[in-house]
Order: sequence, then C-alpha cells, then structure tokens
Amino acid sequence: MSDWFLYIVQTKKKRLYTGITTDVERRFEEHKSGSPKGAKFFRSDKADKIVRVEKHEDRSSASKREAAVKKLTRAEKLKLCKIKA
Repeated sequence: MSDWFLYIVQTKKKRLYTGITTDVERRFEEHKSGSPKGAKFFRSDKADKIVRVEKHEDRSSASKREAAVKKLTRAEKLKLCKIKA
C-alpha cells in the first residue's frame, strides 16, 4: 500500500485549493502545467506553490481529512498553512 497525501496549493491570486494524491509533486505539475489531468480550478488562476502537505496511511483517512479541511473558513485554512492574510 502506498501513502496518501492531503495537499493545499496557493494560486497566483492567493486562492487555496485542497486535494489528495499519492504523488504531490506530480499532481502539482499537472495543475501548474494546465494539463487535462489538472483540476479545472486552475484554468482561471494558475497554481503558484504548495503551502501544506499532510501524510496519511490510506486513501480513506486522506479523504476524510480533505473533507474536513474543505469545511474550514479561509481564515482557518490560512492559519493551518501558516500564511498571513
């Protein structure tokens, strides 16, 4: 079994995107390059940098954490990522 990761990407316009993957660097490059495999979220605002990565034992725990993070307010996500507003 491979590890799963929750990641948060900040865009050029300072928006935040949360996702899960088994390979953070590959996924970030898909988002950044505009690849069809990248999220549609990045078509209007390019991915800039990864601001948080959390390692999880399996897809289930990563998915549960992703759902919890997506429910956070922007201020809470910024605090989680240690980014000043």
